[in-house]
Amino acid sequence: MTRIAIVTDAWHPQVNGVVRTMERTRDVLVASGHEVEVIGPDRFRSIPCPSYPEIRLAVLPGRKLAKLLDEFQPHSIHITTEGPLGYAARRYCVKRGLPFTTCYHTRFPEYIRARARIPVSLSYAALRRFHAKADRVMVATPSIEAELRARGFTNIARWTRGVDTSLFRPRNDLPEELADIKGPIWLYVGRVAVEKNIEAFLALDLEGTKIVVGDGPQREELSLKHPDVRFLGARYGEDLARCFAAGDVFVFPSRTDTFGLVILEALASGVPVAAYPVPGPMDVLADAPTAPPVGVLLEDLAEAARQALGMAGDHCRAFAEQFSWDASTRQFYENLAPIPRPA
Repeated sequence: MTRIAIVTDAWHPQVNGVVRTMERTRDVLVASGHEVEVIGPDRFRSIPCPSYPEIRLAVLPGRKLAKLLDEFQPHSIHITTEGPLGYAARRYCVKRGLPFTTCYHTRFPEYIRARARIPVSLSYAALRRFHAKADRVMVATPSIEAELRARGFTNIARWTRGVDTSLFRPRNDLPEELADIKGPIWLYVGRVAVEKNIEAFLALDLEGTKIVVGDGPQREELSLKHPDVRFLGARYGEDLARCFAAGDVFVFPSRTDTFGLVILEALASGVPVAAYPVPGPMDVLADAPTAPPVGVLLEDLAEAARQALGMAGDHCRAFAEQFSWDASTRQFYENLAPIPRPA
């Protein structure tokens, strides 16, 4: 049995791909007999993140975090995010000479640039310093690995993602509020925030109905600007899975995601994908067979959506079944850096 500490600024009640990834990874590790301690902002005094109040930031977490780690005595420490808790955990490890691993979940430089005019070169320099002390920086895809190496990151290891195919599956029990709407249904699931480029999806000239599932700082603004779009808010569990299965095409407009877990969840639900040909979608669909196709990647997102419409749901499902959380978690575990124990 291994004691694994996961320190993350992204945790419940946040709803996003990082939280779902770490939650599922923790569950598989525990089921395999390991002891996992997740240390998130819910265990600290916190404040809302500027311009993104759904995200809570731990305030001066260093002393309490050190106490929690000292009491847990982990065999490995993994730092998930580059926020206040991530920096506090990094200081804890560096000060004590302990090995640790990190992960590059989110393209923060691009996210920051979407909100403020800060050059990505400055943001990447800060991230490079943050991750430089880690034994390994886990990344999800080949294109993100290549991008980070080009920016001077060297200690990189691969950690792919999985999908819960028992939850996300083709269904007939669709949400009642979608029963009588005009099809086709063009679906987006994710945070409703500027870095997700949702406006590009909402502006598409497509026959049928656009559905947005999720919440975030742009929801009110976009719902007022696009009254023809159905905004369903955040959904969870079976309710979320029914929303996925209701779509005819899943439209993924983001240009900044490192993976796009929702793409796998859509495919597992039998829904083809339309996206831009950028890192994330390109990597997820890189191994998809050319025939039968399960998605379309084009700079013309409307055309990609039209071409994806009618692609066979069973082919999408079969492709998603190649991704398992067991394999993903095994890769994560093998990447961890063991802390030397006293003789």
